[in-house]
Amino acid sequence: MATQIQYDRLGDPDVLEVATVPDPVAPADEVVVEVRAIGVNPIDGKLRSGGRPSAPITSPRVPGADAAGVVLSVGAEVDGWTPGDEVVVRNARGAYTTHLVASASDLVRKPAAVSWEQAAAIGVPVGTAHQALVSLGVGPGTTLLIHGGSGSVGRAAIQLARRMGATVVATASPANHERLRALGATPVAYGDGLLDRLRAAAPDGYDLILDAIGSDEALEASFALVDDRSRIGTIVVGPRAAELGIRAWGGGNPVPMTADELTLRDDAYALALDLLAAGEFQVDIARTFPLAEAADAARLVESGHPGGKVILTP
Repeated sequence: MATQIQYDRLGDPDVLEVATVPDPVAPADEVVVEVRAIGVNPIDGKLRSGGRPSAPITSPRVPGADAAGVVLSVGAEVDGWTPGDEVVVRNARGAYTTHLVASASDLVRKPAAVSWEQAAAIGVPVGTAHQALVSLGVGPGTTLLIHGGSGSVGRAAIQLARRMGATVVATASPANHERLRALGATPVAYGDGLLDRLRAAAPDGYDLILDAIGSDEALEASFALVDDRSRIGTIVVGPRAAELGIRAWGGGNPVPMTADELTLRDDAYALALDLLAAGEFQVDIARTFPLAEAADAARLVESGHPGGKVILTP
C-alpha cells in the first residue's frame, strides 16, 4: 500500500491528513516512481488554503509539484526508462506520496552526484528563476535587483543571474546577508530607508527588477528605480500586474504563460542538475521532515522564514 498526504477541504495545515491507498499501476504511457524526496513550495499552501484559486475539491487532493525518486514500473508504451532509473519528476501531479504516477516525458535523469534532497528542491524555484531571468533579458553587463533574495527562488535567481554575467543586488533581512554575499549578490536590508540603500548599492542604477516578495515597499521602490515598467517582473502579485503595468509569470496572473516560457521552466531542471553535479550551483536545505509531518513542514514554509528549502522524505 502507498501512503500519501491529502486534504478534502480548504484550510490551514491542519486539514492535511495521512492516508493509505492501493499502490498505483503505471498507465501505458506513464511510470510509477518510488519517491525518495519531495520539495515543499509556498504554492502548495496557497492552493490548500484557498489563497490561490483552484477547481472545487470533489475528491481528496494530494499537494506537491516537486519530487525525486526511483522508477518502480513502466507502462507498456514507455521507451527509454527502466525500473531502477533515478529521476526527477517535472510538474509532478500530487508529489506528497510514496508512489507517484508520472508521464515519461516529465522525467529527468538524476546525476549520481546530486542528492535526493537537492534533486527534489530544484523544480519550482529554479524553473521559476530561470524562466523569469531569461524573459526579463538578464545578460552580461546588466544590473539586476531581486526583491526577496533569501527565498528559494531568490537564491536560485542570484546564482543563475551571476552566471549570465549580471551584477545582482538582493533585498533580504540582515540575518541572510552573509549567505547572499556568498552566492554573489550585494544584500540590502528591508525597511525604512530602503530606496536610499538600493540607490547606494547600485549608483549607476538598475536595468531590471525581479520581484519575488510582492510587498508594497518593494513595488514602490521598483517604480522609483526603473521608469520602464516592462523591465519589472513579478512572480507573486500576478493579479495586479496589468493594473501596475509590470510583467508577471504565474503568481496568480490570469494570463497564462506562453509555450516558450513553460519550456524555459522545464529546461531549467537539466540545467540545474548538471550544475549541481559539477559543484557550480548550490541548494540550501533548511530542514527535512518525514512525510507524515507534512503539516509541520507546511507551517515552517508558510512562516515566510524557512531559511532555505524544506523537504519531505517518505
